[in-house]
Amino acid sequence: MRTHPNKHIQAAIEYALSQGWTFLEGRGHAFGRLYCGTPHHREHMMSVWSTPAVPERHACQIRRKVDSCLPEGGMSVTR
Repeated sequence: MRTHPNKHIQAAIEYALSQGWTFLEGRGHAFGRLYCGTPHHREHMMSVWSTPAVPERHACQIRRKVDSCLPEGGMSVTR
């Protein structure tokens, strides 16, 4: 997997991967797409942009999406 040029977004991608999400590389404006790893959450996904207007905000959005996705029988993650 290639690394995102922004360190905040790359850290958010790594966080998502550590929470069981999968990443598929994209092209152009879409750096890739993150998918929830929980079997019955196939509709839970998020695009990762190559050059968002505010990279730190996009990284926060990625983390929020990952945290909002509850694993089967699990509790939400609070920070």
